[in-house]
Amino acid sequence: MAPVSSYLLWFSNELTEFREPELRSVLSLLDVRCRWTPQPGQEPFLVVEFDSEVDACAVARRTVAVKACVELWAAADTEDELHRQLRRRLEDHPETVLPHLSANTYRVNVDAFSKNLTYEDKLARIEAITDVLPLTGAVRLRDSELCLQLIEHYGPDSNQAPLRPLRLYFGRWLCDGPRATITQHSLKRRAYIGNTSMDPELALIMANMGRVGPGRLVLDPFVGTGSLLVAAAHFGGYVLGADIDSATVHARTRPSRVQERGRRRGEHESIAANLRQYGLHSRLVDVLVADAARPDVWRRGVTLDAIVTDPPYGIREVSQAGYCAGALFADLLQLAAERLTLGGRLVFWLPVARAEYAADQLPRHDCLRLVANSEQPLTSRASRRLITMEKWRELTEAERGRPGATVHPSMNLFQERYYSPRPVVPPGRAATGAGDNETERTLAPTGCVVEPEQLHKCNGTVEKCER
Repeated sequence: MAPVSSYLLWFSNELTEFREPELRSVLSLLDVRCRWTPQPGQEPFLVVEFDSEVDACAVARRTVAVKACVELWAAADTEDELHRQLRRRLEDHPETVLPHLSANTYRVNVDAFSKNLTYEDKLARIEAITDVLPLTGAVRLRDSELCLQLIEHYGPDSNQAPLRPLRLYFGRWLCDGPRATITQHSLKRRAYIGNTSMDPELALIMANMGRVGPGRLVLDPFVGTGSLLVAAAHFGGYVLGADIDSATVHARTRPSRVQERGRRRGEHESIAANLRQYGLHSRLVDVLVADAARPDVWRRGVTLDAIVTDPPYGIREVSQAGYCAGALFADLLQLAAERLTLGGRLVFWLPVARAEYAADQLPRHDCLRLVANSEQPLTSRASRRLITMEKWRELTEAERGRPGATVHPSMNLFQERYYSPRPVVPPGRAATGAGDNETERTLAPTGCVVEPEQLHKCNGTVEKCER
């Protein structure tokens, strides 16, 4: 009986809480079945059983968190045991190894996690491996037909790495993950960016959480400079954006790059230019200056496959005062319930106070079920959570046109607690109340510093912040 086809997914060491939710979304999108044993969240390696090599490569090439995928031939705690497993595989199941070893050219890569190996260390490992395997081809370090991969895992902390590896993995390298796309989409080279443009890695992960694929219609109702449209279009989606800030939509805001401040934006800076930069302009449907939550914006029967967005964190730059964060998220969920197709997904960021967060405080809607909830810490007090919801039923006639979302009251307190200045009390001095003129600069969820004079209060809520 042939051994089960096991594959090693090597994950990036960033955004660890997003790995499994993204992997599950990609599996759902590609309709691929697999099995794995759950691992601690900090572990960068996951052994997965796929039905075929084609499935393994398709998943690895789509999952942003994946660095590489290896067909696993052996996994052990010691080098001697690893070699024994390889010999046993050659004896019991030669058909799984020998056809690859007959390649005309080959190379062996040696990598270590949490430890730097010297050239001599790597060479010793390579010689030991090649003594076990009957390789017949010539060594070629570039463009070789066969690439073999040895990985030594020394634990999660490079400062406390043991002398010997905790786990060793060896097999045939199959493909890299899409990490190069993150560099290609770098904001440093993006035509049009703003202070709150989404990081490319997070934008691509959000598109995967929304199961964006070729031909699917994706909306970002808080489009800003269009970072999420770029990510969705990269995966083949047709993208539509809306925003109530006409200056941002038409690229009339002040440049955010330090070296460009003081000048007007050029004609090459626009949301359309961002998509054109990556050859994705044909997938841009349109960008509207509009409040997407207003029913009169949409024609009857218009449906979306995904809504992927980064709402303002309780700050709505509109004329009416008192439009609080709770109302904003309630409108967003209602929009998803009304416009998503069955199985369509809503992906959005939700800011929370870490000390007070509880899962039962998440926004809810009877037509939407929670799929994933991952945290990105921002400060010691604040974080934002990437929420993914899926539409599982249609609205009834009685529910149409009526608010159906439930939002916890704590949503309206986030801005007040984290955007408002607080008195700074020096050691040994009691607070004197309103007479103190020293204030603390508060770190906003986007990572920007909000000065006290930038905050404008109206009816107890922050109405506007020039971020």
